[in-house]
Amino acid sequence: MAKKSVATLQTGSKRLTKAIKMVKKGDAKSYSFVETIIAPDRANDWLSKQ
Repeated sequence: MAKKSVATLQTGSKRLTKAIKMVKKGDAKSYSFVETIIAPDRANDWLSKQ
């Protein structure tokens, strides 16, 4: 994982976080981005997974 980014979103009464993770594609020398919108307390767990 080369970079990670977290942005905070608020919708109504819920507070959400948009997390973007850059992951390497298998044996290739390229990367892809994986995005998700999750609760802020789960963001670090999601970013630490490979």
